[in-house]
Amino acid sequence: MTRVLRSVDRPVLMAFGFIAVLIALGALYNRQFLSAVYLLQQLQVASFLGIVATGVMIVILLGQIDLSIPWVVTIGGITATAAAGWWGESWSWLGLLVALACGGVVGVANGLGVAFLRIPSMVFTLGMNAVVQGIVVMYTGGNAPADRATPILQWLAVRNTFNVPNAVIVWAIVGGLVVIALRRRPFGRYVYAIGNSERVSYLSGINTRAILIVAFVASGACSAFAGALLAGYAGKAYQAMGDPYLLPAIAAVVLGGTSILGGRGSYLGTVAGVILITVLESILSVMQISESVRQMIYGTMIIAMMLVYGRAQKSES
Repeated sequence: MTRVLRSVDRPVLMAFGFIAVLIALGALYNRQFLSAVYLLQQLQVASFLGIVATGVMIVILLGQIDLSIPWVVTIGGITATAAAGWWGESWSWLGLLVALACGGVVGVANGLGVAFLRIPSMVFTLGMNAVVQGIVVMYTGGNAPADRATPILQWLAVRNTFNVPNAVIVWAIVGGLVVIALRRRPFGRYVYAIGNSERVSYLSGINTRAILIVAFVASGACSAFAGALLAGYAGKAYQAMGDPYLLPAIAAVVLGGTSILGGRGSYLGTVAGVILITVLESILSVMQISESVRQMIYGTMIIAMMLVYGRAQKSES
């Protein structure tokens, strides 16, 4: 029988299928699960995770991992909200640029450590997460920051444009830029090539170190930007605000069909994985499932998908 769909598309279809099943199950519990208001609200909540997962996907496509997400999200939220105190209300929009710069600096450090020092990304980024945590705690004294979200952050995270949440529009713009970079630019071809074989890519003349650094910079910038938007949504930044986003972001990328071993995946799959995780999170919240159990579920999902991809790639070789 002729295969209508490529194997890379199956996880995407499965993710969207699971989304439909979860929404249907939720509707049996409460009819509000099918309302347009609920669905738009879930997309708004998903946008923060979606922006984080966007950067994570680029790194995973290279066969790497970024574990500095939690405190990069936190430093992004804290610096963005502190801008009004630094420059005044009229210049508070500069806080977004500062947040992006902070995330980019952490990304550069991660990229240099992985590309030049050849330290495994899991180890180096975990260490950078601890470094950023120390910087944040030193700045805040270990207390919750007193700064409130600026008007620009609230407008981006909470307000609507033509009944569509601005956060969803921002996510779409970020996602569109990444799709163009991955599908229409040499950078994308290099990312997929390095993910399949870094050694072969290097021997082919690709500057693998530069691509690694750019990928980690993109991940750091996305995480910090998401932290700024999250602060606008919550009204203020707070300590460890990025902790709940590490496993869900990785799980969303993997569930969407991106191989955690690198070289395979699509952004549409990541979008599906983000929505799936968000809807699952909503249902677990309604069922009053504890956070520890949720983390166990995300971890189990990641392990299961690693086993699936590992067996698939072994059968293809």
